[in-house]
Amino acid sequence: MSATSEVTQPLAGLKVLDLSRVLAGPWCTQQLADLGAEVIKIERPGRGDDTRAWGPPWLEDVSTGAGAERKDSAYFLSANRGKRSVAIDLSTAAGQDLVRQLALKADVVIENFKVGGLAAYGLDYASLQSLKPDLIYCSITGFGQDGPYAGRAGYDFLIQGMGGLMSLTGEPDDCGGRPMKTGVAITDIFTGLYAANAILAALRRRDATGEGGYIDMALLDVQVGVLANQALNYLTSGQTPQRMGNAHPNIVPYQAFAASNGYLIVTVGNDSQFRRLCEALGEAEWGVDPRFATNARRVAHRECLVGLLSERLIRRPRDEWLELLEAHGVPCGPINSLDQVFDDPQVRHRGMTVESPMADGHRARLVANPITLDGQRMTSQQSPPRLGEHTQQVLQDWLALDGEAMADLRRHGAIV
Repeated sequence: MSATSEVTQPLAGLKVLDLSRVLAGPWCTQQLADLGAEVIKIERPGRGDDTRAWGPPWLEDVSTGAGAERKDSAYFLSANRGKRSVAIDLSTAAGQDLVRQLALKADVVIENFKVGGLAAYGLDYASLQSLKPDLIYCSITGFGQDGPYAGRAGYDFLIQGMGGLMSLTGEPDDCGGRPMKTGVAITDIFTGLYAANAILAALRRRDATGEGGYIDMALLDVQVGVLANQALNYLTSGQTPQRMGNAHPNIVPYQAFAASNGYLIVTVGNDSQFRRLCEALGEAEWGVDPRFATNARRVAHRECLVGLLSERLIRRPRDEWLELLEAHGVPCGPINSLDQVFDDPQVRHRGMTVESPMADGHRARLVANPITLDGQRMTSQQSPPRLGEHTQQVLQDWLALDGEAMADLRRHGAIV
């Protein structure tokens, strides 16, 4: 699949001013950048986005041998492709005015300061909207702009706990388990994607009405919103779902099983698939057993059925089962480590790893955007920026500042 070209980028011409840091906001703006938007990332001089320091691991400088560290953390690289970095000191009046000028040139502003944090700088929505009524402004916080928790700081791990996800993740208490977070900051990522979706909706409305808008995104709202079937399990029945390890609350069998030399996942989604599973296992009679013939009956007799399947599957190696089940049309798969993921033939065929040239000519391996449009992968070819790499270029492009104006900004401490 080919990389995106300027001609086919659906958001080409859209200008985004990114005042966010860490993950939820940067994930949103990386999505917009991959789709063609021009994203200007405002960072604090000398420090930048917090995640620049969240290493190791760092991207190594291969020209001087392994172990030569560069200050490009893997974490920062994961969420900042396609952007240009402008280093401005917001603690100075000149820096605040400079960002205000940039905001008035933008279509979208996104920020994740604490509630009210930008009002003192004159960079809150009310201040900017009065100057630019068609501005789309997105605020991302832990708990939203109002309510009893609005003033609190919010972090993904904390929100996974408060929003119920951790109560559903991990082995049950009677199996020696405890609540667990997910292996990636899934609430931040979902919030970034919801924010991008909301921004596109607001832009569509602006196209129709000329009106801008204010988007209030809260991590806790998002986490509650993506509880999905588990939320409805509770709201419908009044029963609080419990941790079930790798089992599914509504479908059986839909979990991991031990083979003789590892684990495999079996995901039976309907009754015909279950009958094919039984045939593959050499136990066709299970498929018509009244206890197991329908999903509702399998859920009711979960413990018995899982015990029978476990005893059968432990007898042979994982890959033998996978080959046999696949031949019978039973959805199944391995549990891959990340080295196996990126070496998987399907992942490789789909081009989910891309190489991006850095400013100094070295190359970073990045994960591609999963969106394809008309056969093209929507992944920006612009590498994650060095801190302040584009300060002068952007100020010239967006504000037409000359050398004298740049020197004046340096004297006032707004830029370095």
